[in-house]
Amino acid sequence: MSIELDNISYTYMKKTPYERTALKNISLEIKKGEFVAVIGSTGSGKSTLMQHFNALLKPDCGTVKIDNIDINIKSRDCKSAKNKVGMVFQYPEHQIFAETAYEDVAFGPRNKGLSEEEVERAVRSALKCVNLDYDTYALRSPFQLSGGQMRRLAIAGILAMEPDYLILDEPSAGLDPKARDDIFREIGELYETRKMAVILVTHSMEEAATYADRLLVMSKGKIVIDASPQTVFQKQRKLLKEVGLDVPETIKLAECLNARGLNIAEDVIQKQDLVTAILEWEGLK
Repeated sequence: MSIELDNISYTYMKKTPYERTALKNISLEIKKGEFVAVIGSTGSGKSTLMQHFNALLKPDCGTVKIDNIDINIKSRDCKSAKNKVGMVFQYPEHQIFAETAYEDVAFGPRNKGLSEEEVERAVRSALKCVNLDYDTYALRSPFQLSGGQMRRLAIAGILAMEPDYLILDEPSAGLDPKARDDIFREIGELYETRKMAVILVTHSMEEAATYADRLLVMSKGKIVIDASPQTVFQKQRKLLKEVGLDVPETIKLAECLNARGLNIAEDVIQKQDLVTAILEWEGLK
Protein backbone atom coordinates (compact mmCIF):
# COMPACT_ATOMS: atom_id res chain seq x y z
CA MET A 1 0.00 0.00 0.00
CA SER A 2 1.48 3.32 -1.02
CA ILE A 3 1.12 6.69 -2.72
CA GLU A 4 2.96 6.60 -6.03
CA LEU A 5 3.85 9.58 -8.18
CA ASP A 6 5.24 8.86 -11.62
CA ASN A 7 6.95 11.73 -13.43
CA ILE A 8 4.44 14.45 -12.50
CA SER A 9 4.81 18.13 -13.36
CA TYR A 10 2.56 21.08 -12.60
CA THR A 11 2.43 24.68 -13.83
CA TYR A 12 0.37 27.47 -12.31
CA MET A 13 -1.49 29.94 -14.56
CA LYS A 14 -0.46 28.32 -17.83
CA LYS A 15 -0.43 30.45 -20.96
CA THR A 16 -0.51 33.70 -19.01
CA PRO A 17 2.24 36.23 -18.23
CA TYR A 18 2.27 34.80 -14.69
CA GLU A 19 2.98 31.20 -15.72
CA ARG A 20 5.16 29.42 -13.17
CA THR A 21 6.30 25.81 -13.10
CA ALA A 22 5.89 24.52 -9.54
CA LEU A 23 6.76 20.82 -9.95
CA LYS A 24 9.16 19.25 -12.43
CA ASN A 25 9.16 15.54 -13.29
CA ILE A 26 8.73 14.17 -9.77
CA SER A 27 8.63 10.43 -9.18
CA LEU A 28 8.10 9.23 -5.63
CA GLU A 29 6.64 6.43 -3.52
CA ILE A 30 5.51 6.78 0.09
CA LYS A 31 4.47 3.55 1.75
CA LYS A 32 1.93 3.13 4.52
CA GLY A 33 3.77 3.10 7.86
CA GLU A 34 6.43 5.66 6.90
CA PHE A 35 6.94 8.98 8.67
CA VAL A 36 8.19 11.38 6.01
CA ALA A 37 9.12 15.03 6.45
CA VAL A 38 9.12 17.35 3.45
CA ILE A 39 11.42 20.35 3.83
CA GLY A 40 12.43 23.20 1.54
CA SER A 41 12.51 26.96 1.36
CA THR A 42 9.41 29.01 0.60
CA GLY A 43 8.31 28.44 -3.00
CA SER A 44 10.13 25.14 -3.38
CA GLY A 45 6.92 23.27 -4.22
CA LYS A 46 6.12 21.50 -0.93
CA SER A 47 2.46 22.47 -0.62
CA THR A 48 1.83 22.04 -4.35
CA LEU A 49 3.21 18.51 -4.12
CA MET A 50 0.96 17.70 -1.14
CA GLN A 51 -2.14 18.84 -3.01
CA HIS A 52 -1.49 16.20 -5.67
CA PHE A 53 -1.73 13.41 -3.10
CA ASN A 54 -5.52 13.61 -2.93
CA ALA A 55 -6.28 15.22 -6.31
CA LEU A 56 -6.81 18.77 -5.08
CA LEU A 57 -4.50 19.52 -7.99
CA LYS A 58 -4.19 17.46 -11.15
CA PRO A 59 -0.74 17.11 -12.71
CA ASP A 60 -0.04 18.44 -16.20
CA CYS A 61 1.57 15.10 -16.96
CA GLY A 62 2.35 11.88 -15.13
CA THR A 63 0.21 9.81 -12.76
CA VAL A 64 -0.72 9.78 -9.08
CA LYS A 65 -1.81 6.44 -7.64
CA ILE A 66 -3.09 5.50 -4.21
CA ASP A 67 -2.88 1.78 -3.57
CA ASN A 68 -2.57 1.26 -7.35
CA ILE A 69 -5.65 3.38 -8.16
CA ASP A 70 -5.08 6.38 -10.46
CA ILE A 71 -6.92 9.12 -8.57
CA ASN A 72 -7.17 11.42 -11.59
CA ILE A 73 -9.17 8.98 -13.69
CA LYS A 74 -12.84 8.75 -12.72
CA SER A 75 -13.70 5.23 -11.66
CA ARG A 76 -15.69 3.34 -9.06
CA ASP A 77 -12.62 3.05 -6.82
CA CYS A 78 -11.27 6.56 -7.32
CA LYS A 79 -13.31 8.29 -4.59
CA SER A 80 -12.58 5.65 -1.96
CA ALA A 81 -8.87 5.82 -2.83
CA LYS A 82 -8.82 9.60 -2.36
CA ASN A 83 -10.61 9.20 0.98
CA LYS A 84 -7.61 7.25 2.22
CA VAL A 85 -5.64 10.51 2.25
CA GLY A 86 -6.38 13.02 5.00
CA MET A 87 -4.90 16.51 4.71
CA VAL A 88 -4.56 18.99 7.55
CA PHE A 89 -3.73 22.38 6.06
CA GLN A 90 -1.62 25.05 7.70
CA TYR A 91 -3.77 26.85 10.30
CA PRO A 92 -6.47 24.15 10.04
CA GLU A 93 -8.58 25.95 12.65
CA HIS A 94 -9.60 28.25 9.80
CA GLN A 95 -11.47 25.27 8.36
CA ILE A 96 -13.66 24.90 11.45
CA PHE A 97 -17.25 25.95 10.73
CA ALA A 98 -19.79 23.99 12.82
CA GLU A 99 -21.66 25.14 15.92
CA THR A 100 -20.25 22.38 18.11
CA ALA A 101 -17.07 20.33 18.21
CA TYR A 102 -19.16 17.20 17.68
CA GLU A 103 -20.74 18.51 14.48
CA ASP A 104 -17.41 19.64 13.11
CA VAL A 105 -15.76 16.23 13.57
CA ALA A 106 -18.92 14.43 12.40
CA PHE A 107 -19.00 16.21 9.04
CA GLY A 108 -16.58 13.82 7.29
CA PRO A 109 -18.03 10.54 8.56
CA ARG A 110 -21.55 11.70 7.61
CA ASN A 111 -20.37 12.49 4.10
CA LYS A 112 -19.11 8.91 3.89
CA GLY A 113 -22.68 7.76 4.50
CA LEU A 114 -22.14 6.29 7.96
CA SER A 115 -25.10 5.74 10.28
CA GLU A 116 -25.49 8.11 13.24
CA GLU A 117 -24.32 5.36 15.58
CA GLU A 118 -21.19 4.90 13.47
CA VAL A 119 -20.70 8.67 13.28
CA GLU A 120 -20.80 8.99 17.06
CA ARG A 121 -18.32 6.16 17.42
CA ALA A 122 -15.97 7.85 14.93
CA VAL A 123 -16.28 11.22 16.71
CA ARG A 124 -15.58 9.71 20.11
CA SER A 125 -12.55 7.84 18.80
CA ALA A 126 -11.13 10.88 16.96
CA LEU A 127 -11.53 13.22 19.94
CA LYS A 128 -9.85 10.66 22.18
CA CYS A 129 -6.94 10.42 19.74
CA VAL A 130 -6.23 14.15 20.07
CA ASN A 131 -6.78 14.16 23.84
CA LEU A 132 -10.05 16.12 23.85
CA ASP A 133 -12.49 14.64 26.36
CA TYR A 134 -15.79 13.86 24.63
CA ASP A 135 -18.03 14.82 27.56
CA THR A 136 -16.16 18.08 28.08
CA TYR A 137 -15.83 19.28 24.50
CA ALA A 138 -18.38 17.56 22.24
CA LEU A 139 -21.16 20.13 22.70
CA ARG A 140 -18.89 23.13 23.13
CA SER A 141 -18.49 25.75 20.42
CA PRO A 142 -15.16 25.23 18.64
CA PHE A 143 -14.60 28.97 18.78
CA GLN A 144 -14.45 28.86 22.58
CA LEU A 145 -11.38 26.59 22.46
CA SER A 146 -7.75 27.66 22.73
CA GLY A 147 -5.61 27.83 19.59
CA GLY A 148 -3.98 24.49 20.35
CA GLN A 149 -7.33 22.84 21.10
CA MET A 150 -8.82 24.17 17.86
CA ARG A 151 -5.94 22.71 15.91
CA ARG A 152 -6.37 19.34 17.62
CA LEU A 153 -10.09 19.48 16.84
CA ALA A 154 -9.31 20.11 13.17
CA ILE A 155 -6.98 17.11 13.18
CA ALA A 156 -9.72 15.04 14.83
CA GLY A 157 -12.03 15.92 11.94
CA ILE A 158 -9.53 14.34 9.55
CA LEU A 159 -8.86 11.33 11.78
CA ALA A 160 -12.59 10.58 11.96
CA MET A 161 -12.31 9.68 8.27
CA GLU A 162 -9.77 6.98 9.25
CA PRO A 163 -7.16 7.83 6.59
CA ASP A 164 -4.25 5.55 5.74
CA TYR A 165 -2.13 8.57 4.80
CA LEU A 166 -2.11 11.70 6.97
CA ILE A 167 -0.65 14.90 5.50
CA LEU A 168 0.22 17.68 7.93
CA ASP A 169 1.17 21.09 6.52
CA GLU A 170 3.06 23.00 9.22
CA PRO A 171 0.90 21.67 12.10
CA SER A 172 2.85 23.62 14.74
CA ALA A 173 2.75 27.02 13.01
CA GLY A 174 1.74 29.78 15.39
CA LEU A 175 1.53 27.55 18.47
CA ASP A 176 3.33 28.13 21.76
CA PRO A 177 5.97 25.53 22.75
CA LYS A 178 3.63 23.53 25.02
CA ALA A 179 0.84 23.34 22.43
CA ARG A 180 3.41 22.38 19.78
CA ASP A 181 4.81 19.58 21.95
CA ASP A 182 1.27 18.35 22.70
CA ILE A 183 0.41 18.23 18.99
CA PHE A 184 3.51 16.25 18.09
CA ARG A 185 3.14 13.88 21.02
CA GLU A 186 -0.36 13.05 19.84
CA ILE A 187 0.76 12.73 16.21
CA GLY A 188 3.50 10.35 17.32
CA GLU A 189 1.03 8.23 19.27
CA LEU A 190 -1.33 8.11 16.28
CA TYR A 191 1.50 7.05 14.02
CA GLU A 192 2.46 4.23 16.35
CA THR A 193 -1.05 2.94 17.04
CA ARG A 194 -2.70 3.33 13.62
CA LYS A 195 0.36 2.43 11.51
CA MET A 196 -0.65 5.07 8.96
CA ALA A 197 1.78 7.02 6.82
CA VAL A 198 2.46 10.52 8.15
CA ILE A 199 3.73 13.15 5.72
CA LEU A 200 4.87 16.27 7.54
CA VAL A 201 5.56 19.54 5.73
CA THR A 202 7.71 21.73 7.95
CA HIS A 203 10.16 24.62 7.97
CA SER A 204 11.57 23.38 11.29
CA MET A 205 14.71 21.29 10.93
CA GLU A 206 14.31 20.25 14.57
CA GLU A 207 10.85 18.78 13.86
CA ALA A 208 12.15 16.99 10.77
CA ALA A 209 15.09 15.51 12.69
CA THR A 210 13.03 14.51 15.71
CA TYR A 211 10.00 12.85 14.18
CA ALA A 212 10.70 11.67 10.63
CA ASP A 213 12.53 8.55 9.48
CA ARG A 214 12.79 9.86 5.91
CA LEU A 215 13.35 13.36 4.56
CA LEU A 216 12.42 14.79 1.18
CA VAL A 217 14.32 18.00 0.45
CA MET A 218 12.70 20.17 -2.24
CA SER A 219 14.13 23.01 -4.29
CA LYS A 220 12.71 24.74 -7.37
CA GLY A 221 9.99 22.15 -7.88
CA LYS A 222 12.24 19.11 -7.60
CA ILE A 223 13.18 16.60 -4.91
CA VAL A 224 16.93 17.09 -4.57
CA ILE A 225 17.49 14.73 -1.62
CA ASP A 226 15.53 11.67 -0.47
CA ALA A 227 17.29 10.08 2.49
CA SER A 228 17.28 9.50 6.24
CA PRO A 229 17.61 12.50 8.59
CA GLN A 230 21.08 11.33 9.60
CA THR A 231 22.23 11.22 5.97
CA VAL A 232 20.67 14.58 5.09
CA PHE A 233 21.96 16.50 8.08
CA GLN A 234 25.36 14.85 8.43
CA LYS A 235 26.40 14.16 4.82
CA GLN A 236 24.43 16.63 2.69
CA ARG A 237 25.11 19.87 4.52
CA LYS A 238 26.65 21.60 1.52
CA LEU A 239 23.61 20.88 -0.65
CA LEU A 240 21.28 21.96 2.17
CA LYS A 241 23.07 25.31 2.28
CA GLU A 242 22.78 25.66 -1.49
CA VAL A 243 18.98 25.28 -1.34
CA GLY A 244 18.61 27.75 1.54
CA LEU A 245 18.32 25.31 4.45
CA ASP A 246 20.45 24.54 7.49
CA VAL A 247 21.01 21.75 9.99
CA PRO A 248 19.07 21.59 13.30
CA GLU A 249 20.33 23.71 16.19
CA THR A 250 20.95 20.46 18.07
CA ILE A 251 23.73 19.54 15.65
CA LYS A 252 25.29 23.00 15.87
CA LEU A 253 25.27 22.81 19.67
CA ALA A 254 26.79 19.31 19.61
CA GLU A 255 29.60 20.59 17.39
CA CYS A 256 30.26 23.50 19.74
CA LEU A 257 30.41 21.11 22.70
CA ASN A 258 32.72 18.76 20.81
CA ALA A 259 35.03 21.69 20.13
CA ARG A 260 35.22 22.11 23.90
CA GLY A 261 36.10 18.47 24.47
CA LEU A 262 32.80 16.67 25.16
CA ASN A 263 33.25 14.05 22.39
CA ILE A 264 29.58 13.69 21.41
CA ALA A 265 28.85 11.13 18.68
CA GLU A 266 28.43 12.54 15.17
CA ASP A 267 25.08 10.81 14.63
CA VAL A 268 23.34 12.77 17.41
CA ILE A 269 20.72 14.93 15.68
CA GLN A 270 17.82 14.87 18.15
CA LYS A 271 17.51 17.09 21.21
CA GLN A 272 16.86 14.25 23.67
CA ASP A 273 19.85 12.26 22.41
CA LEU A 274 22.04 15.32 22.93
CA VAL A 275 20.73 15.78 26.47
CA THR A 276 21.47 12.11 27.19
CA ALA A 277 25.01 12.44 25.77
CA ILE A 278 25.71 15.50 27.94
CA LEU A 279 24.42 13.78 31.09
CA GLU A 280 26.53 10.72 30.35
CA TRP A 281 29.59 12.90 29.84
CA GLU A 282 28.97 14.57 33.19
CA GLY A 283 28.39 11.21 34.86
CA LEU A 284 24.81 12.08 35.79
CA LYS A 285 23.15 9.22 33.92
